Amino acid sequence: MSSIAAKTYESTAPKKVAFLGLGVMGFPMAGHLARAGHAVTVYNRSPAKAQAWVAEFGGSAKGTPREASMGADIVFCCVGNDDDLRAVTLGADGAFAGLQPGGIFVDHTTASADVARELHGAAKHLGLAFVDAPVSGGQAGAQNGALTVMCGGDTAAFDAARPVAMAFSRAFTLMGGSGAGQLTKMVNQICIAGLVQGLSEAIAFGQKAGLDVNLVLDVIGKGAAQSWQLDNRGKTMVADQFDFGFAVDWMRKDLGLVLDEAKRNGARLPVTALVDQFYADVQAMGGHRLDTSSLIKRLR
Repeated sequence: MSSIAAKTYESTAPKKVAFLGLGVMGFPMAGHLARAGHAVTVYNRSPAKAQAWVAEFGGSAKGTPREASMGADIVFCCVGNDDDLRAVTLGADGAFAGLQPGGIFVDHTTASADVARELHGAAKHLGLAFVDAPVSGGQAGAQNGALTVMCGGDTAAFDAARPVAMAFSRAFTLMGGSGAGQLTKMVNQICIAGLVQGLSEAIAFGQKAGLDVNLVLDVIGKGAAQSWQLDNRGKTMVADQFDFGFAVDWMRKDLGLVLDEAKRNGARLPVTALVDQFYADVQAMGGHRLDTSSLIKRLR
């Protein structure tokens, strides 16, 4: 059984691309690129994962980011954090060393705006383009090829990357200059943190009140309380099911980026800071790899 869902791909000229990082997001994203007809070379820190990808989708795997990127028109990347991103881009074995002038690096890691600007500058010095392009939609969005991608960088690089990236996207939007994609993703995570906490409190309250909470969710989901979180996580929260891909550990990493940026720009985020600590409680309960909707567990 394929790790990606069937999708109708937009017609675009096949490109030679690389994909660095084959985690729960990168593996299916790279798969959609291959299914769309692009020639894909992959790199993963653990080679067995890269070989598994090649066995499913074809293409080839290389032992370093530089080797994977050689001859590529566009390199896509989805790794863990700022340091992981520097490790796959910079240095003798980094992707920047493999790309030819004019090559484009599109980074889907949720990272800091600072590292996006740093790598944009390093790429420009080498005659390359760097687009920060974090995603929203989770594991299901990656598997279905329906991610929302928020981009920062130069218009020409964005325009060149967009038709290829639509293989795994439902929206691929330029938000502004370098770093704007990462800042937009921070706004996204602020919204999600508050929504999940509100939904957790509402469900816990309804249960304490003796209501049929699934029926309550059906009713309020037709009114002003409707949200993606309510529609997709409300009833699974009632059922105590929390295995949906985007882990608490990852959300805490993202909220750390948000709170660091807020210290720099002066934004006041009292609810976000509080919810970050609530997620720390879930971690202390052993919920590191549970889905973010597990926030309700600390109320039970």
